[in-house]
Amino acid sequence: MVKMTATYMGEKHCTAKHEPSQALLETDAPKDNQGRGESFSPTDLVATALGTCILTTMAIIGERDGLDIKGAKMSVEKEMNSNPRTIGSLKTVIDLPAALTPDQRHKLETVAKGCPVMRSLHPDVKAPVEFRYIL
Repeated sequence: MVKMTATYMGEKHCTAKHEPSQALLETDAPKDNQGRGESFSPTDLVATALGTCILTTMAIIGERDGLDIKGAKMSVEKEMNSNPRTIGSLKTVIDLPAALTPDQRHKLETVAKGCPVMRSLHPDVKAPVEFRYIL
């Protein structure tokens, strides 16, 4: 079990703490939902969680199998639905080393699509993942 806490600071800003490490992060409501967009919104964190979960899960398998994916990158574009306000889509792009073999690519792509955050998303959230081998 991992505990996180947060304090509402006013003006739609929160400060969250990861209790084990004491690391802090701030959130703000997005500009299109009465905020100033000065930091990650809660739904931005979901998008970030997806992309970093994919990278982390691939890294775990990569280390196990002797594959170095250091420098791999992700980007996630989040689109919101308006009524009700929900995450509509999380379009993810993963950039990986071009030197990976077809078998290694298949293994990493399979693992990525089954990462814990991906499996936790509501079925209505469209979450396509594009893999590019360019690094």
